Amino acid sequence: MKDLNDAYEEEFEETEETEENEESLTESKEELEEGEVEEREVEERELGEGEVEERELEEGEVEGSEEDEGLPFAKAEVVRLMKQNLDSDKMIRERVKVEMNRFLGEVLEKVCEQLNEYPYTTIEYEMLKESIYPYKNIERINEEKKRILMHLEAIKADCDALSMDVKRSLKLKDVDEEEDDF
Repeated sequence: MKDLNDAYEEEFEETEETEENEESLTESKEELEEGEVEEREVEERELGEGEVEERELEEGEVEGSEEDEGLPFAKAEVVRLMKQNLDSDKMIRERVKVEMNRFLGEVLEKVCEQLNEYPYTTIEYEMLKESIYPYKNIERINEEKKRILMHLEAIKADCDALSMDVKRSLKLKDVDEEEDDF
């Protein structure tokens, strides 16, 4: 019986120690939070308003990782690449980050759909090059489109000029032009 009482006393002491540790952890956490608030206030005074907002957004990216579910790529990586290619004074709204991520996912899906059209079980580099050609060469494709449209306009102008020459020079039996119009 004595052993049972000793065991209860030891368990009771451990419980008290655990409760004391939890209380001290709670107090430490509260002190840290107060310190962080004071530290943030000092930073806000030292930094400009834009820099504080940017830092808050970056911190929000880390905290908002739960919202990343459903996005095809890691949002942080997409944002890093966007910032790498944008001017340093640009700020990116959250919706832009999400929509860029979705857009990149859609492009990937379209390329994969085109790759699926090949009858082969192994995807080769040449197949990939052919599938991504429209995305990599959009500027050249647009220039080619403009060139073709200008050429068609020139052909149309030549056709109009030839039509007028025919109407003027090849009159049959001196009939008025108005009667010959079709």
